[in-house]
Amino acid sequence: MKLFLPSTRATIWLLTIGFCSLGYALYLRYLAIEQSSVGLACDGGLNTWLCASRKTAIALFTHSVFGWSAVAVAALNLLRPSVVLFAVALAAAGFGIVLYNVALSALAIALLVLSLARRAPESE
Repeated sequence: MKLFLPSTRATIWLLTIGFCSLGYALYLRYLAIEQSSVGLACDGGLNTWLCASRKTAIALFTHSVFGWSAVAVAALNLLRPSVVLFAVALAAAGFGIVLYNVALSALAIALLVLSLARRAPESE
């Protein structure tokens, strides 16, 4: 029985995707969302990419989109392991952990860890 285990190249890409998602989420949270000067400027009508990213991130984490999408994709990955699904769930969970969707994103990470114990899909 061969378990689902990403190759070395895929693991490097997964690490890169995970760290980039965490880095951008940290950037959004601490330099765009929680800074009162940025919030006042964006609410005052400033129209920049930072304000658009801030508004989008706030709308998404208010409705727990990061957490629910991470759980949904991680559950799909648990049923049928794939590196692409793993990467998408990892990125969504990284955003969710930093951007206030911790419980659902932690569940998604647990599902991702469980998917590593699944049998690898048979190539057709």
